[in-house]
Amino acid sequence: MAADPETPGTDRDAAAGAGSPATGAHETATPDPKPAQPKANEKLTLIQLLPNMLTVVAICAGLTAIRYGLQGSYEIAVQLILLAAVLDGMDGRLARALKSESGMGAELDSLADFLNFGVAPGFLLYTWALEDSRSFGWLAVLIFAVCAVVRLARFNVQRKSEDKEHDNAYFTGVPSPAGAMLVMLPMVLSFAFATGPFLPDLVIVVWMVLVGLSMISRIPTWSFKTTRIPRKNAKFFLVAVAFALAAAVSYAWITLALLCLAYIAAVIIMLPRRKLPLSGRKDG
Repeated sequence: MAADPETPGTDRDAAAGAGSPATGAHETATPDPKPAQPKANEKLTLIQLLPNMLTVVAICAGLTAIRYGLQGSYEIAVQLILLAAVLDGMDGRLARALKSESGMGAELDSLADFLNFGVAPGFLLYTWALEDSRSFGWLAVLIFAVCAVVRLARFNVQRKSEDKEHDNAYFTGVPSPAGAMLVMLPMVLSFAFATGPFLPDLVIVVWMVLVGLSMISRIPTWSFKTTRIPRKNAKFFLVAVAFALAAAVSYAWITLALLCLAYIAAVIIMLPRRKLPLSGRKDG
């Protein structure tokens, strides 16, 4: 009588399983569940794409600012970078509100920040006042751009890590949009007083380098995202906002210069009150 062909195989499998417990455990272990991936044929509404659309508009604003800088229209160029900063503050919050956050949106936002706040401001300063400064003016532009991209890389790494111990009320270093506004302060002051470049080239170069280094420093800077206003003071805050908007409309460049100076003063005043551990805090 012929033996059952399945029996020897079954015995061999049982023996192999008994003699190799690691293999048997591997075969019976359930794989770790993977996060759900978006389907290729999944359809998105236009509202869900709105945050990415704002980011693309911000990129176009930064590139157009460079174009106006080449044409000598520096006031329009600075205004376009201001527009890019406003859009940068809106797209992330809008994505979280619409629950349409994605890896692509985060990377697109990071690239937009590098262009708008790392490349365009330094390029505008160079064409505005540093073209005659030979190589050291361009060197300052490169240093500022490298500092901006290093800061964004540090932020991306921290965002992907699981470290949740940082203080959300503070940034580590000056955020890149604020750095862009600060580095253009010499231009803003010249617009406010209707003059051309009035600072020596060396002063502008040193200022650009210092602002770039502040972005990659460990200086704790106040984050407006977590600021809370007491209910009893809300009316005074709204009046202050209305006053600031009226001043911005009537005296745009003077108001912007005063805001930059107030930001610098706030960073200096809060510096001795806040110290960051070596593990770091929040980037942005």
